[in-house]
Amino acid sequence: MLYWLIALFHLVVMPVAALHALVSKRDHRAALGWIGVIVIFPIAGPVIYFLFGINRVRTRARLFAGRHLPVMHFISYEHAAREPSTTDVLAGEVAPPYLAPIGARASGRTLSANNHVSALINGEQFFPRLIEAIDGAEDYVLLSSYLFSPKGIGGQVIDALGRAAKRGVTVRVLVDGIGAWYSLQGAVRPMRQAGVEVHLFRPPALLPPSLDINLRNHRKIAVVDTRVGFFGGINIDQRHMVEDPHNRHTTEDVHFEARGPVVHDLYRSFSVDWQLITSEILSPPIGPAELAGDSFCRVIDDGPGENLSHLSMTLTTIFSAAREHISIMMPYFLPSAGMVSALQSASLRGVTVQIVLPERSNLRFVDWATRNMLWELLLWDVDVYYKPAPFAHSKLIVVDGHYVMGGSSNLDARSLRLNYELGVEVFDRHLAEQLERHIQAAISVSHRLTHQELDGRPFWQRVRDAFFWLFSSYL
Repeated sequence: MLYWLIALFHLVVMPVAALHALVSKRDHRAALGWIGVIVIFPIAGPVIYFLFGINRVRTRARLFAGRHLPVMHFISYEHAAREPSTTDVLAGEVAPPYLAPIGARASGRTLSANNHVSALINGEQFFPRLIEAIDGAEDYVLLSSYLFSPKGIGGQVIDALGRAAKRGVTVRVLVDGIGAWYSLQGAVRPMRQAGVEVHLFRPPALLPPSLDINLRNHRKIAVVDTRVGFFGGINIDQRHMVEDPHNRHTTEDVHFEARGPVVHDLYRSFSVDWQLITSEILSPPIGPAELAGDSFCRVIDDGPGENLSHLSMTLTTIFSAAREHISIMMPYFLPSAGMVSALQSASLRGVTVQIVLPERSNLRFVDWATRNMLWELLLWDVDVYYKPAPFAHSKLIVVDGHYVMGGSSNLDARSLRLNYELGVEVFDRHLAEQLERHIQAAISVSHRLTHQELDGRPFWQRVRDAFFWLFSSYL
């Protein structure tokens, strides 16, 4: 009797799940794969699809939109390619004009002028600047991080947030619901005890059911009084203090400090996430933005809602338009077929393409999957380098000596299709030169990967690497 009940349940649920995958998936390979899982595995297949295959955030965003929210709070969910603005044209006068308009057309976001952006290398440069800014806050502090550990430097950040709250500053913190688990000692309780308003982004829960395990907020944003903003790849975590002799998980990274109108854009990005979790609509920034420098910046929000593919489309087109040099430093590298083709074609046009990856990341299965696809780039003379420890967690792209993409996104499907990510385009020759030197310094101590090395892998390693590559869309 139980067998027939199970069979009947599967026959009812299976076609519903398969039909949903057929009409909702944008990639035919993903649709075919999910339909195969649904059909082949009784009961388990539809359940797995329900847990991991359905994009619930897009539906949630539309529900919010039905509550008559201001357009500015949902501009990142509306895809409408925008023609280059006056600012894009101005940027094209001081930077390569073939690069400046791309982000506007791909994301619908305009450039802002008169910004100043500084690169902060590792926690030793970033955290003192963040704490100094928090200690100088007068109105509010907004902070978003994927990880937030209360140990070491994280405790000092919590202390600074607490001091700001005691001065009457409004302090709001958003921590990813999965990322919060990375630390055995949670940071939420001490922050709340210090008077900080803290929320977790979509933490998994049974009651009420919340099963969005895959859809994570990976953005790292800090905004203080709209005077200064921070973005990049550094989490609030002691492991980014690379000079700490007691640090057993040393992690190098690059963050950015920004002043100027781009800070308003960072504010808006945080406000969208805050509203999504709390339903609270933050008031727009008050007063004109400070004019701080000569950098042109564009904040590109990317996530599993209607702004899906803004970053991947921007970067793929930037790679296709490059004329001289593409430098990429990434901790996790599993680009789409389209992005691989753009890098291959750039190399064929004579563009120097250099990619720096960690010799060993903290996610070994991602390293194995990446190694299975690198031959596609080596075959067309793309240079790939493995950097030895410390683990290089930096997410940097520099193109033609003027263009920088910094932010939280890796070049893999998890970042570009599943996570909430933030990328910031910066057109600034001096910043590009600084970061190019940083990447070249990493290359100078790195090992260049060769075809012979890939071909010389033992058979068992080839099988292992190919097996994990099959799951590239979810690693």
